[in-house]
Parts: sequence; structure tokens; C-alpha cells
Amino acid sequence: VQLQASGGGLVQAGGSLRLSCAASGLTFSNYNMGWFRQAPGKEREFVSAISWSGSRISHQDSVKGRFSISRDNVKNTVSLQMNSLKPEDTAVYYCAADRIHMGSLPEYAYWGQGTLVTVSS
Repeated sequence: VQLQASGGGLVQAGGSLRLSCAASGLTFSNYNMGWFRQAPGKEREFVSAISWSGSRISHQDSVKGRFSISRDNVKNTVSLQMNSLKPEDTAVYYCAADRIHMGSLPEYAYWGQGTLVTVSS
């Protein structure tokens, strides 16, 4: 199984970025997908998750109204649209997949390598 995250970069506060995660080696439409992030010196934290069908979505409170998650079960991708970015959003962002789990705990079976998002003030 491979999860390849991309789309990170440097952006000014208030700007937007769109992260993508391409999955291979699994039946993507059977898996719940999540995004986590880890800032320097901090623990990995939950950002957003979407169920295998796309019918259920959850977000961390700090990103509600700014971030949105979506998936394409034909292209085997999950995306995280990040708007109104803040310096505190700076972190390495990871995508994750699990057939059962869709929660905020990092109990997902598969993880991508991460993509760095840096938000300057």
C-alpha cells in the first residue's frame, strides 16, 4: 500500500493550498481516509477525515470553516482544501487510510510520507 501526499508549500497567512493524497495497492473505495499534521516539537494531531463513501466527514475544531476534505473513488485520491491559512497551520501533513477507523486517533493502518505546509505571517 502506498499513500503519496503532495501539494504542500510556502504560503502567506490568509492564503490557500490544496493537498492531495494518491492511494495505490488497496481498494480505495473500501477505506476511510484521514489527514493529520505534526508541527515541530509537537505531537501528531488530527485534522480531517472522510468515510469510504464520502457521506461522513469530521474536522478538528480549529480548522472548521476553513478546511474541507473530499475524495474521488475513481481516481483513488483524497484532497484537503485549506483556506484562510494561519501560521499555526504550519506542519507536515500526513494522509492515512483505514478500513474501520475514521476517528481522530492515529489508529489508521496505512500512512503516507507527509508534505510540508509552511504559512508565513
